[in-house]
Parts: sequence; structure tokens; C-alpha cells
Amino acid sequence: MATQLSFDLPAPPATAETPLVPVRMVNEWVYCPRLAFLEWVDGEWADSDDTEQGRRAHVRVDAGGGRLPAAEAVDDKPDFSVRSVMLASERLGIVAKMDLVEGEDGTVTPVDTKKGKRPHVAEGAYAPERVQVCAQALILEDAGYRVTEGAIWYAGSRERVRVALDEALRGETRTAIAQLRLAAAAGRLPPPLLDSPKCTKCSLAGICLPDEVSFFRKGLAPRPLNPSADAALPLYVQEPGARVRKSGETLVIETDEQKAEVPIGEVSALVLHGPVSVTGPTVAALLREEIPVTWASAGGWVLGHTVSTGHRNVSLRIVQYRAAFDERRALAFSRTLVAAKIRNARVFLRRNFKAGDEAVRDGALEAMARLADRALHVPTEAELLGIEGEAAARYFRLFDTMLGETARGFPAFAFDKRTRRPPADPVNAMLSFAYALLTRTWHTVLSGVGFDPYLGFYHKPRFGRAALALDMMEPFRPILADSTVIQVINNGEVKPDGFYAAGPAVNLKPVAKRAFIAAYERRLDQEVTHPVFGYRVAMRRLLEVQARLLGRHLAGEIDAYPHYLVR
Repeated sequence: MATQLSFDLPAPPATAETPLVPVRMVNEWVYCPRLAFLEWVDGEWADSDDTEQGRRAHVRVDAGGGRLPAAEAVDDKPDFSVRSVMLASERLGIVAKMDLVEGEDGTVTPVDTKKGKRPHVAEGAYAPERVQVCAQALILEDAGYRVTEGAIWYAGSRERVRVALDEALRGETRTAIAQLRLAAAAGRLPPPLLDSPKCTKCSLAGICLPDEVSFFRKGLAPRPLNPSADAALPLYVQEPGARVRKSGETLVIETDEQKAEVPIGEVSALVLHGPVSVTGPTVAALLREEIPVTWASAGGWVLGHTVSTGHRNVSLRIVQYRAAFDERRALAFSRTLVAAKIRNARVFLRRNFKAGDEAVRDGALEAMARLADRALHVPTEAELLGIEGEAAARYFRLFDTMLGETARGFPAFAFDKRTRRPPADPVNAMLSFAYALLTRTWHTVLSGVGFDPYLGFYHKPRFGRAALALDMMEPFRPILADSTVIQVINNGEVKPDGFYAAGPAVNLKPVAKRAFIAAYERRLDQEVTHPVFGYRVAMRRLLEVQARLLGRHLAGEIDAYPHYLVR
């Protein structure tokens, strides 16, 4: 049988329009091509204990900012060492910040610093680290220096390991550089590693979703790789006239009567309701930490967001735009979205029904099941809107059957129908407030993942409307928003006297709003079992998983988007 020959495909030549690839990304490519692509091409990053330790290990070497003597002058120079040397090779299309370059007897040696201990392997170091040093050597050679070997300094064990620059290592390094640059030029995300132990320690596991993607492509059961939710939480400030300023690494919230302090590291977002002022240095500090500031009306409706320069993953927004402007794809996604919303509302009603005509309830449940099935096959968006409206009418007609006996004894909590603009009673006021909170939550999640929250598939673009956030919240309305309303009423967390009327509108008083926000945030912190993957995850973290799965679906990695469906 004839052997099929294969040839290495060279990367396109580097130009002024082509960014040079950092050599550390070549290291990542050898370790995991998907990780390198996510960090270099998509601009993804997540700190971990390992990255923090690595940053500390490089404090000394990065402080050099040294300058190498000219290549032709090295022979005449005495032995030297220069720290933090930045050099690039246009021919190879790479750039490196070298921790240390030593000169001796007319040759130079790149020395890379690693935070850990020397591994006990035959080559003295793992392949990614040896490739990184070799790439630095190739850059030095392109600049005219003579390089005979490289070295790695392991700070953890304080050992130095020699790296032999043989032809095998040089060939492996050139191939890795070409493959990474080709992948970047093609914009094609490499597949995830299969059941790899590397994923268990990877800080980007929750972004990469290696096991979740492999589940749909290979049928492999996922491991619970996703890190737990960040300890940081949204900080809500709603007292009229409150002032927010920065003192060191702390946010100080002041009113005429009291003062509170919160470390910036414990804040995931600053949410301001009503007339609240923030100092310029405070906004600047939050932007540096990529902490968004949400400006909302006293009633909770989002007016706008102050965010940092934004996510660099432009490829995600490109596939989002393509799908949104493709009427066929947008309608297909909208069908599954509405079906998921109806199914979750149906389960929520079935679970929480407390009192009423059971025959009426069963009839509504049966009708909602039929409507969810019909939603998957409607030919037009107008018919889909009609099905969604009919299902919502049946659901809210029985909403008061989910209120407990004590709550039903208060006339203030009587509920007849859903009224939005304005909310005509306390229950409708809480529903509207809950949906505003949920919209803000989804807006923050989608922005953090890299989506454009203002371009959706089901909700059409309109000035100031976060259409994609409204799309993604649909299946979660009963799970997160409606459940919070039912909980605060049945548990007595919000009292009938916690509301005031302003003309035809009913709004929450500050004390009731605080209690409601606290209940909503507790709901986000509750752990659930993911119905597809089977692992336990907090609702707050689950929203990010779902957003990233949407990105994988739009990019073509998984065929169908798996909506979160309660059972």
C-alpha cells in the first residue's frame, strides 16, 4: 500500500497588518491548541492561583527592561546578563519578552523563568517550555546573535535546566509557530482535548467547556470542571442621595445617616438605582478591574451601562451577527426559545400549585404542553408571538394559585392579570422589578462572554433595548424571576405595606426593594443539577455556561443549543 506523503503548510508571511504572536502563546499551543487560540485569537483570560504565582515569580525579571549589545559587538564584550529583553522576528511572525539573556564567549543564551519545580523527565523540561526557549533562541538568531543553547530557571526548586537546541526541537518549534499562525489566520477554534487531565487545572475550563462540547460531539459524560462561581457579587445602591467613592481598594457608600465599606475585589458589578452619585476615580477604578456600572431608574429599569473597553472576542460577535441577520436561523432559534419558556413555566406552575380547581390546572398544563410542541413548528414569527401570548395568558391566569394561604389572605396580593406599563398592583410591581433584575443579570453575563447584548434573534433591535438579554432570559423568567416573587410573598419577606402608589402605577418602597433584591441574589446562588450534564452548579454560574454554549452553537461546534429545561 502506497504511503501518502504530507507536507507542512507554511503560515502566511507576517505583514504590518498581522500581529506578531507572543512566544508564550507558542508554549500554550504545544500544551493545548484550543487554550492558545482562546487566549491569543479570542482574547479570553481567567486568572488562577497558578497565573498569580507566575506573575509574582516574574516581578524581578520583568523589572529589568534591559538592552542587548549589538550582535556584531558581542565578541568584544565581557560576559553580561540583561533582563526583560523584548525582541521580535518578522520572518517567523513572533515576538518575545525574554526574562534573561546571558552573553559569554561570543554567544548568547536565553533563560526563561518558571514558577514551579523542575520536572523529573528525561529532557529536563516539558515540551512546551523547551519550545518556548527554542523560539526565543530563533528570534535571537534572526537578529544576528549566535545561540548554542537555552536554559530554564525553576524558581520553585531553584534549579537551572539546560535546553539543547537540536534540529528536532527547532523543527518542532517552527511547526508549532506555523500551526498557531495558520489557525489564527483561519479563525478556526481547535477541538477540545478529550478527557485530558490538563483540563482539571486549566483556568479557562469554564470558558473552553471542553467536556461539554465533547458531550455533544463524542457522547462523553462531562466532568464537573467548571470552577465555582466567583465570590464577588453585585453591589446595589438605591438610597436616594447616596454617594459612592473610592478609598484605596475599598468602595465607600455614604448617606446622610450611615456609611458602609465594601472591598472592590468582592464586587462583580455596581448597580445604582435612582439619584445616586459616583466619583470619577471610583468609575476609573471599576473600569480598570472590568467591573461594570449599571445605571437604573428608581423603579429598577436599566438606563445604561458603563463598561471597560469591552471583550476582544470579535469572532463571537461576527457569528452572532450572521445568525441574527439570517431569518431562517433566527426563527429556528426563536422557536426553541419560546418552547423552552413555555415548558419551564408549565413545570413551575405544576410544582407550585397550592390551591384552586385542579381540573382547571390540569387543563392549562395540557394546553401549555401542546403550545410548546406547536412552537417548534410554526412557519412565521407572527404565529410564534401568538403562541407565546396564549401560553402566557394561561400561565398568569393561574398565577395566584401558587400563593400560600397566608398571602391569599391579604387583599394587597390579589392578582388578576399581568399588567406591565404601569404595574397596577403589588404582585405586578414585583414581577416587573424581577424581570428588570433578570435583564440586567443577563446583560452582564452576555457582555462578559463577548456577545453584543443589543442584537437578538427573537426580540428585534430597538434603540436602548438589550434584545439578546431579553431573548436569553425568556426560559429563566419562571425559574428566577417568578420564583423570587412567589418566595418573598409566601415567606413574608415583602409585606403588603411595602408598596406605594404613584397615579395608576404601584412601586416597591426601598425596604421592600432591598428584601426583594436579597431574595433574588440568593436564588442566583442556589445550586442546581444541570439537566444535560448532570453536575451541580450555582444558577449564577449556570447562566454563563448557557451563554458560552450559545457561542459554541453559533460557531458550529455543537449542532443544537441546549436550553436549560427544569424537570
